Amino acid sequence: MLFGSARRKFLKHLDKAALDAAVREASRGTSGEIRVVILPRFRGSLVKMGERLAKHLRMTSLPERNGVLILVDPAHRKFLVWGDAGAHERLGPGFFKQAADSISELFRKGDFTGGLRHGIETVGRALAEHFPRTPVV
Repeated sequence: MLFGSARRKFLKHLDKAALDAAVREASRGTSGEIRVVILPRFRGSLVKMGERLAKHLRMTSLPERNGVLILVDPAHRKFLVWGDAGAHERLGPGFFKQAADSISELFRKGDFTGGLRHGIETVGRALAEHFPRTPVV
């Protein structure tokens, strides 16, 4: 397999515009931040990669530590729903497992865009409930 070909193949199956729209819509009602990252081939732990990437993207600098990152590793056929400390504290680890399970169900059916969109919407609703956007005065 050529370097990065799994990522390229996966990206071809995604409706990027629909995912961008889902992130924008899910983010409207929350002070939290939601991001989706499709990773190139790498070695190591997906959890550690999520932590490093969240720090690099400054998601760990949010005042309420309420960033959520959905990572997809197509080369190893894995993904992770990573939440920063504030999100984990309020939503609980069970939430992240449940969100991952719902994404996984759609991924198994080959609906990658639908799986990610469902995950984004699920995360957005939970963040809006626990971290609502405060109006700018």
